Amino acid sequence: MTLLPLHNDDLGYETNCFVCERSNDRGLQIPFFHDTDRDVVTAEFALPHEFSGAPTMVHGGVALAVLDEAMAWACIAVGRQWAVTSETTTRFDRAIYVDKPHQVEAEIAEQTDTEIHTIGRIVDLKGRVRAESHATFTVLGEAQLKRAVGASDGEQLDDSLDLD
Repeated sequence: MTLLPLHNDDLGYETNCFVCERSNDRGLQIPFFHDTDRDVVTAEFALPHEFSGAPTMVHGGVALAVLDEAMAWACIAVGRQWAVTSETTTRFDRAIYVDKPHQVEAEIAEQTDTEIHTIGRIVDLKGRVRAESHATFTVLGEAQLKRAVGASDGEQLDDSLDLD
């Protein structure tokens, strides 16, 4: 299995991502990887009680953020496109517990020039699906991408942002 680490700083722009940014002290700081053999994005995590909703369980919105982040990284690493979430649905089959190890995986189900359809799952150590999301991402054009990363109209984007 070949796991390539995915870092925002490798992409040529600064971020304060709540889910994956290592320097965000108030965030989740989950490290994501591209499993190039299976062509999925994956991460292992165990969230502390600060991210609970009900006692002993991860807040559903936090679990959705983890799933969304994994699927967004799948758009970048697997789909080779910059895209934003336009629609998502999630089914919670089992509780996701605080302080327990889990894994999130995301893959591309279908891709066109304008949309990427993804599937993300959070599973426990026994491989049981805890939550599953299906999301549609809208591919960003260059002008939208420049606005998203804070580049001015006349400014050239870093070559590392050219994922085509």
